[in-house]
Amino acid sequence: MAEMSVDLVAIERRLWSGQASFVRAQTTEGEIGILPGHEPVLGQLVEGGTVTIVSTDDERIVAAVHGGFFSVTATTVRILAETADFAQDVDVAAEQAVLAEGAASDERRVLAARGRLRAVDAAKA
Repeated sequence: MAEMSVDLVAIERRLWSGQASFVRAQTTEGEIGILPGHEPVLGQLVEGGTVTIVSTDDERIVAAVHGGFFSVTATTVRILAETADFAQDVDVAAEQAVLAEGAASDERRVLAARGRLRAVDAAKA
């Protein structure tokens, strides 16, 4: 099976590093799927987006990412997010409360909450 080295890093910590067979990310240009051997590309992650990594062990890692960049070579994918949270670590009630506040919260906080809830939904799929 073809594989690539993948790192998911947020400013405050490295979330995941390992070998993967597939990566999907939401970019400012649209959603992109990356397989081993992909052409080199540099992209900007959307605010409140998600990243899905399928490891070579068929583990599915889903994370909410808020801003940042990713770079791809034929053998590596580096995801460098401003903030990132694993879907399983998201406090759904707290994120729903942020959305309920709506206009009372700042826009970045609302976008991040939406992204975290999307990650939870993506992890269930």
